[in-house]
Amino acid sequence: MATRTVTVGSASGLHARPAALFVAAAGAAPVPVTIRTGEKRAVPANSMLSVLSLGAKQGTEVVLEADGEGAEAALDDLADLLARDLDAEEPADA
Repeated sequence: MATRTVTVGSASGLHARPAALFVAAAGAAPVPVTIRTGEKRAVPANSMLSVLSLGAKQGTEVVLEADGEGAEAALDDLADLLARDLDAEEPADA
């Protein structure tokens, strides 16, 4: 199983726009991805309610896990996304 540990970079944490961008990217991944904080139970990364339930704030360390073909690349992409401050970036449709 592939695993990545990353620190949430968005100023608002995994809430609102950053969470929506992350969930969309996780849903587009070629393998199912889970996310967890600390010792909490891992939740599906493609579920907005599950991701919001983690309560991950800026600076929170989260663990991403996936298994299967393409898991390493998918986790690299998702970890890069989480590490950025998505609140500070302009929306693509702006």
